[in-house]
Amino acid sequence: MNKRFYRLWEIIGDRKRGIPGIIPMSRAAWYLGIKEGRYPKPVKLSEKTSAWRSEDIEALVERLNNGRWDEQAREGAE
Repeated sequence: MNKRFYRLWEIIGDRKRGIPGIIPMSRAAWYLGIKEGRYPKPVKLSEKTSAWRSEDIEALVERLNNGRWDEQAREGAE
């Protein structure tokens, strides 16, 4: 099974490189949302590399599109 992961710049975008985000927001707002439990936690791929499971980000986008902004993120399979 080939799992897809998203890096932070793919999720929130990167203005310097002209990359639009899936969920455009600041890095600080994204990490605050993680701390508050509104956005999914990252998965450590290596010592210095974190990413998010595609299914977690897709579920978040669906939740946001349905107007459920304050709902808590579900924990992904560990």
